[in-house]
Amino acid sequence: MRAADVITSATRNAFRSKLRTTLTVLSLFVGAFTLTLTTALGAGVNDYVEKQVATISTGDVVLVTPAASTDTTEGPNAYDPDGRQQSAQANPLGAGTMLNGDDIDAIAVMDGVERVEPVRQVSVDWVAPAGGSDDERYELDVNPTSSIGRSDLAAGEQLDQASADAQVVLPEEYVEALGYADAEAAIGETVELGFTDASRQAQVVEAEIVGVANASLFAAGAGANQALTDTIADAQAIPGQPDAFVIAVATFAGTGDEGAVTAADVDDVKAQLADADLAGQTVEDQLGVVQTVINGIIGVLSAFSVIALVAASFGIVNTLLMSVQERTREIGLMKAMGMSNGTVFSLFSLEAVVIGFLGSAIGAVAAIGLGTAISSTLSGSLLADLPGLMILLFQPANVIAVIVVIMLVAFLSGVLPARRAARQDPIESLRYE
Repeated sequence: MRAADVITSATRNAFRSKLRTTLTVLSLFVGAFTLTLTTALGAGVNDYVEKQVATISTGDVVLVTPAASTDTTEGPNAYDPDGRQQSAQANPLGAGTMLNGDDIDAIAVMDGVERVEPVRQVSVDWVAPAGGSDDERYELDVNPTSSIGRSDLAAGEQLDQASADAQVVLPEEYVEALGYADAEAAIGETVELGFTDASRQAQVVEAEIVGVANASLFAAGAGANQALTDTIADAQAIPGQPDAFVIAVATFAGTGDEGAVTAADVDDVKAQLADADLAGQTVEDQLGVVQTVINGIIGVLSAFSVIALVAASFGIVNTLLMSVQERTREIGLMKAMGMSNGTVFSLFSLEAVVIGFLGSAIGAVAAIGLGTAISSTLSGSLLADLPGLMILLFQPANVIAVIVVIMLVAFLSGVLPARRAARQDPIESLRYE
């Protein structure tokens, strides 16, 4: 019996009992449908996260912060006058553990570090159009790393860190609130930023809107260039108190081809930071943390799909065992006419594969159709503030993988019935009533 004949016969035999086969296909459909959706959810969210990180960050820097305390001693820690703790009682920033000048100097001389840029934390109370009334004031947070990062812009341009003029990139949600027709109309306009200085006096500084940023998972708040940050930070600095920095950005001196940063460069700088009681985190580290959480959630959701597939596999076993029982005399006749045990095994195994293919293919197609409609609807409504987010991303490789996995599950489920059919004695089978 040729391979093509075996496949044709297996496909035809799979539908001898249409109701039984249909119910088995439906059980596989549920597993394929949910598994396709969960993999698409993971792909969509991870794709958005990667794009966001690539847009707002550069890959040749490491963010440096004080290392987390590993002291497990019970009770309060003894005061260390040389430590990094900064009193926040008179500081409008409410600063806690921060970097100091000695930390910045230590980072600057580390092997593999080209330069280091300390970031000063600033606190803004409100933003309003220039000359606006008190009713036009809105609360505003400033992203502390905006002076060394990039924004995902809806309009305008990135901050000019070399400019002596104060510049700001506003989140898109402030455009309408501040009275501008759209993001483009806000570019070039002047806003007032209100803040409290170190003596608890209200101050106002003007800044030009150079950009409007899309909503982002990683860059919340407004962006301020170095000139604006320095103006506010100088006013909020407590006289006589050492400089304190919320974070430092160290740029790698790459040793790879054309100055490329290698994994060894990253590991070496991180080791030096750890020795100095500092912690370093790269863009890849940030991405890895987020993706670990996302993949964990997707894994839990996928577990329910696996449960459905396990239940469906018992259905396949039951369907084929009943088919073997009903076709006992037919099996005996085929073997009496010279069909080998291997061919009989292949015949019943392929029936299981056909059932698995139908269930997985129909489930995947249904998931793609429904998921695409849901994703498009959400992109224009609930997720409209997150441009570029396709919550369900159906990648061909993932869809094919789901179908192949379910076909493999179906094949394994069909092994027991197929072996039983292949081992039947032709004489006894022909006598079966």
